[in-house]
Amino acid sequence: MATSGAPTREPSSPSPGPDDRQVLEQPVLGSRRLSNILVASAVSIGGIGFLLTSASSRLGVNLLPVGEAAELDWVPQGLVMGLYGTAAVLLATYLWAVIIIDVGSGTNRFDRGSGQARISRRGFRRRIDVDIPLRDIQAVKVEVRDGISPVRRLALRIQGRRDLPLTRVGEPLPLTELEGAGAGLARFLGVPLEGL
Repeated sequence: MATSGAPTREPSSPSPGPDDRQVLEQPVLGSRRLSNILVASAVSIGGIGFLLTSASSRLGVNLLPVGEAAELDWVPQGLVMGLYGTAAVLLATYLWAVIIIDVGSGTNRFDRGSGQARISRRGFRRRIDVDIPLRDIQAVKVEVRDGISPVRRLALRIQGRRDLPLTRVGEPLPLTELEGAGAGLARFLGVPLEGL
């Protein structure tokens, strides 16, 4: 039996494609975003400024490097400034607490091996976990609504339940990113993509 000089190749196993994965995990951005930090900073600075203006008016000493707050009458200007400052500082405290806790952050985990999806989010006081059998997921829904309060989000249409949102709250996602994420998830789950 003659053999040729060319080396023989063993059949190679195909490399796994993106749809051959058993687990898909998507991180979800919470409230720890630059826009929220800027808003909390602005409210903090404004609140402290109002409180210092109120204190300057009451004490008769300029505690701010700008303006002549000591010349304001305590009643009503200084008192009203103090009320505005107190409200702003309380709001800023809440905003910083939400940012530090990172409310809304979490993961969307889809496991074809176990047949389960787990949606996890960090709440204000506790963690929220929702487990869903993959067989109950009927579709991935893309919601796009423009206008004064635009909405761009992904949601799961689940048998016998309300739609379950998957994307972050607040800033709407760019349309191309939303469509790509929706198509990839629908392909992974083997369900239709609705809303486009």
